[in-house]
Amino acid sequence: MIGSSTIHDIFTSFLDVRVLIIGDAMIDRYIFGDINRISPEAPIPIVDVQHQEDRLGGAANVALNVKRLGGTPILVTVMGDDPAGHKFKQILTQEGIDPSYTVLDQERVSTVKNRVISRNQQLLRFDTEQSDYIDDKTEILVLDYIIDLIYNEAPSVVILQDYNKGVLTPKVIANTIHNCHQANIPIAVDPKKENFFNYKGCTLFKPNLRETLQNLQLPNEGHQFPDLLIKADKYIRSQLDNTFTIITLSEKGIFVGLQGDHDQIPALTRNIVDVSGAGDTVISMLSLGLALDLDIFAMSELANIAAGLVCEEVGVVPVNKEILIKEAIMMLAGE
Repeated sequence: MIGSSTIHDIFTSFLDVRVLIIGDAMIDRYIFGDINRISPEAPIPIVDVQHQEDRLGGAANVALNVKRLGGTPILVTVMGDDPAGHKFKQILTQEGIDPSYTVLDQERVSTVKNRVISRNQQLLRFDTEQSDYIDDKTEILVLDYIIDLIYNEAPSVVILQDYNKGVLTPKVIANTIHNCHQANIPIAVDPKKENFFNYKGCTLFKPNLRETLQNLQLPNEGHQFPDLLIKADKYIRSQLDNTFTIITLSEKGIFVGLQGDHDQIPALTRNIVDVSGAGDTVISMLSLGLALDLDIFAMSELANIAAGLVCEEVGVVPVNKEILIKEAIMMLAGE
């Protein structure tokens, strides 16, 4: 059990952590409205729009979570040189995150996820995006930023946040991991399907259960926990030579695996409204702990609580540190 004084100490220590986040960013756009009638043109509801919110998504939501937890995020990403890309940099500035390392590429379209919400229910989602890899010119600029930041800004940890939208090319991944090794910086990875086994040499690898089953070609039904997860952890580490494997299990919690030890942390009972962004919160918390060499099981407990909190909100939101500390003290310190 983690003591309350220890929990406060952990969050105080986050104030000294600089986190370099590299990966796919986006705008999560929410269109809120009421439904009072059915369209005469087709049997579909008409949404009377009340207001719209643009929020940071993907790697930018990780950066925002890091900031809200007390760390200092440095974000390297690529957006289109379009209205959404410029709006993205504006939101970064408003949130106190440096937009200087966001490349606006004239040849790309910014990723925007548009969600129509009525009475806390998502009715429809439509996206604009470009998922092919960034071109050679943009790749060189991204790598220049990364290498400069690794050696001149001395981040405590690097996060590679992959949404398969093209920023994390094989060359970007390999060069980032190589230079992090040279600078003795731990690397945390939140993977997606396409680059799953391209992260050899990372420190912490955090897929979700669906991604793990798909890439390891394990059965989708009849899970025999924890044996299946232990097998998956062993295979992942044999391929990537990572130290920690964290598999998020949705309503079943979080699996933590390392050489010779493992645990499955059960999910807490919550009023789940929206699971969007929960993985971003988990990787943010785990990476801050990784930077400080804190106990992986204790940090996974905190990440589990944090993920549950953001799932109680509509849409992608960063974790609230003050509420998280209170919940952590109550649940983990027994107070």
